[in-house]
Amino acid sequence: MPKNPHRRRAAVMTGAVLSGLLAVPAAGPVAAAPAARVVSVQKKGPQRELITVFSPSMNQNIPLDVLVPKGGGPAPTLYLLNGAAGGEGEGNWADKTDYATFFRTKHVNVVTPLKGKLSYYTDWLHRDPKMGKPMWETFLTRELPPLIDATLGTTGKNATAGISMAGTSVLNLAIVRPGLYRAVAAYSGCARTSDPLGQEYIKQVVEGRGGGSVTNMWGRLGGPDWIRHDPYINAAKLRGLSIYLSSMTGLPGQDEAINNPKNLQGDFADRIVLGGPIEAAMNACTQQMDQKLRSLNIPATFVVRPAGTHSWGYWDRELKASWPQISRAIR
Repeated sequence: MPKNPHRRRAAVMTGAVLSGLLAVPAAGPVAAAPAARVVSVQKKGPQRELITVFSPSMNQNIPLDVLVPKGGGPAPTLYLLNGAAGGEGEGNWADKTDYATFFRTKHVNVVTPLKGKLSYYTDWLHRDPKMGKPMWETFLTRELPPLIDATLGTTGKNATAGISMAGTSVLNLAIVRPGLYRAVAAYSGCARTSDPLGQEYIKQVVEGRGGGSVTNMWGRLGGPDWIRHDPYINAAKLRGLSIYLSSMTGLPGQDEAINNPKNLQGDFADRIVLGGPIEAAMNACTQQMDQKLRSLNIPATFVVRPAGTHSWGYWDRELKASWPQISRAIR
């Protein structure tokens, strides 16, 4: 019996289709995620460099103001953070203090990011329409240190210090990454982030000044991420670190003395009207943190100056006052 030509044609077509399916080329290798890397190093002086680092977690370049020791050689590293302004503009250690002169004779690398405005230098849970999705905790504790160690040839011994907003941040960074730092110093920061007073202050910074949402940062108020980022609640995780905490009372101090014409320039009124009450609140937070550490038998240097506002002159002096303790921990 002759074969059915239609059946044969169908079989040929089916075979062609299968052959085509089998002939689909194999997918190529999946591209690796971009790694953190040093983008550029610019000399800004004999002991100063501007190092730009690409952060894959934030998908952007981060400029770093870096001081290096005279004569070179392996040195420890101090990660020194700016306050709420994040070092963007003039609100940074270089413009507001003489820290570069102070560290000129110190055998240490000092690394300061020039970004992070109003971010609390933390990993945000959700993307924010105004703030984007900051991932500073990841950058500062995981992406950046290996690059700094390799680029500067460090000893691998680190400390971190910060003012105001970053006074909270540095405590959290030390808590979430045990072993990264040997010392932590917080100047005029608020360690209580999950109680009503601390939450209100954070809202004033993130929402009042930055237009962002604290819910996008750490979720609902009092939720698990707020608790995870409360140094007061997690104070036991600071054990073993060299800790320096300082604040002023908020009363006018030497930088507000009216018999010095220099004090009357610039933001004199703001230092008293705004800086005084803010510092008084930071002082209350700092004293509570001191009490918490004492209750846990965790040694810490706790300093309250009898006068002083929430301003750069006092933070400059606190950095210098805390340096001997920091130096002992990382030398």
